[in-house]
Amino acid sequence: MTGERGWLRASRQGDRLIFEAGGAWVIGAAASLDRQIRAAGRPDARFARLDLGALTALDTAGAWLLRRLENELSAAGATVERAGLGDAFVPLLEQITESDAAPSLPDTRPPPYRFGDFTARIGKAVIRAGKRGAELLGFLGLVCIVALRTLRRPRRLRFATLVTHMEQTGVDALPIVGLLSFLIGVVFAFQGADQLRRFGAELYTVNLLGIAILRELGVMLAAIIVAGRSGSAFTAQIGTMKVNEEIDAMQVLGLDPIEILVLPRILALLLTLPLIAFYADIMGLLGGALMAWGTLDISIPAFLRQLRSPLPGWTFWIGVLKAPVFAGIIALTGCYEGLRVARSAESVGRLTTRSVVESIFLIIVADALFSIAFSYLGI
Repeated sequence: MTGERGWLRASRQGDRLIFEAGGAWVIGAAASLDRQIRAAGRPDARFARLDLGALTALDTAGAWLLRRLENELSAAGATVERAGLGDAFVPLLEQITESDAAPSLPDTRPPPYRFGDFTARIGKAVIRAGKRGAELLGFLGLVCIVALRTLRRPRRLRFATLVTHMEQTGVDALPIVGLLSFLIGVVFAFQGADQLRRFGAELYTVNLLGIAILRELGVMLAAIIVAGRSGSAFTAQIGTMKVNEEIDAMQVLGLDPIEILVLPRILALLLTLPLIAFYADIMGLLGGALMAWGTLDISIPAFLRQLRSPLPGWTFWIGVLKAPVFAGIIALTGCYEGLRVARSAESVGRLTTRSVVESIFLIIVADALFSIAFSYLGI
């Protein structure tokens, strides 16, 4: 009996459709059964009954055909009932029914490109940047309030923590800042001499190097390196404490995380970055002086005389005045992103990267504003 090929008969009793299925509904008979299902038609009816008592065999292909028939009848508006199915076939048909009822996979195809979508993304990005800027300004106000409160009671400031952060952000950064500044001075002097040699003005390489290093490159290079080292470290340290619920424990004990974690880091960077910028200036000029000595036969005393004579008095102090502003940007951004970390390691890495990118972007914006302001002031 199991070898009997599958068959399907359709009949009608009033407003009820009767579908009788029998034989072996297996993959070998799938093509024939599909033709019989299509030939049965879909006359209008309010009720449909599938009589499956004559089934002798059923596999996945046959179960899918039965399920497809039920779906088509339901789509036509009929209420479908199933009867006579043998106990041996129930699990397979139920499994097919459950998988058919599972939600379909989302459409992963990219939406068609529209210019309006591009402008909308730009607008959303601008709005997000504005909100982020407002939140950062609010965080700056909170830090200022805590700093004023600490000035009234200096004992609340943890000087041991302050010194530790000064060592980590200042002393530990000297090797990499010195090396890169020295190499920048070497490269800048070499490139400047190579271009000015065409006009017989090699000596003015010293002037070019002095203005570039003292006004821009020294403090900018120091700030970018510190942003990559210390700014990311601030975010990672505070973010890890957030993940480990140490900040929640501080708040439960009545301690202020801004006073304990943020303020010492900001003060440490405000004190150390001007000194690091000065060190970067010295190393950059040293690299340029050695390159000028080696390629232009300009001795060190002659280099110093040429460096001192044409430079305005504000040239050195311009770079030094930028350093505290850059330090505040780096420390505020690093601590702010650290406090925004969610309770996951992925969030720590993502916001650490974001803090470095935001710090460098804001440093460049601030430097551009300084340049515009100094130009108007004539210095």
